[in-house]
Amino acid sequence: MKDRSTSDGSPAPESEHGSRRAFLKKSGAALGSAVSFGALGLILPDDVDGVGTTDYDWHRHRWVYLIDTYRCIGCGKCVRACRAENDVPEGMYRTWIERYQIPVEGDAYVDSPEGGEFGFRPTTTELRLEKSFFVPKMCNHCEATPCTQVCPVGASYSTHDGAVLVDPERCIGCGYCVQACPYGSRYINPRTHTADKCTWCYHRITKGMQPACLAACPVEARILGDMEDPDDPIHEIFATKRVQLLQPQLLTKPQCYYVGLDVEVR
Repeated sequence: MKDRSTSDGSPAPESEHGSRRAFLKKSGAALGSAVSFGALGLILPDDVDGVGTTDYDWHRHRWVYLIDTYRCIGCGKCVRACRAENDVPEGMYRTWIERYQIPVEGDAYVDSPEGGEFGFRPTTTELRLEKSFFVPKMCNHCEATPCTQVCPVGASYSTHDGAVLVDPERCIGCGYCVQACPYGSRYINPRTHTADKCTWCYHRITKGMQPACLAACPVEARILGDMEDPDDPIHEIFATKRVQLLQPQLLTKPQCYYVGLDVEVR
């Protein structure tokens, strides 16, 4: 998610990658061949620098992410951990927290000061509240993701194990994927001039580590599960809890699930 009050329209620096992006923008042949490639939404690990490890087999995993809104306390530790781990630019967010305040009468009030990075101040509303709760949000790593479908150069792609990633070496910074994402989870990195978003800390999970946001959560409100592992606790949660999707009517088949998602959440 990016800061809606800011935008970056400056040209990319004249570097090797900047020249390459400019060339791709001007080359109809290059774009034509990439469109069919990008429509697949899938590329091989050898095509992506730094993805995975030598002993990681992404055919043996199928990752899903689950957020328990009953547990979340809105402390912002997940947002701060994500920024530190992934060097997220100021004003941009790979994950953020929204607070929903539902009055006894009237419409729901939603706020997310600084993405919830530093927590939330106590409510000062004079309205009588029926309930109030926090909803962390992030890239939904959709199975039918719009972002991979609109990318003209195949920079946005889906992995065999369920993650949706961006190859910064291919990305030309056109912003099509940012506009196509219905969840507002992508932004153009002002330093690299390429698309950026949550990756589930793919560089960590392929080494057997937890995503930074999950490791930082003090109340275990976040869970990364492996659907290919029959012993993973995620199966019991799906079988016994009220697990829902964010805006299922969009038909993007999100792989980020929620426990206790209220009807007011959009």
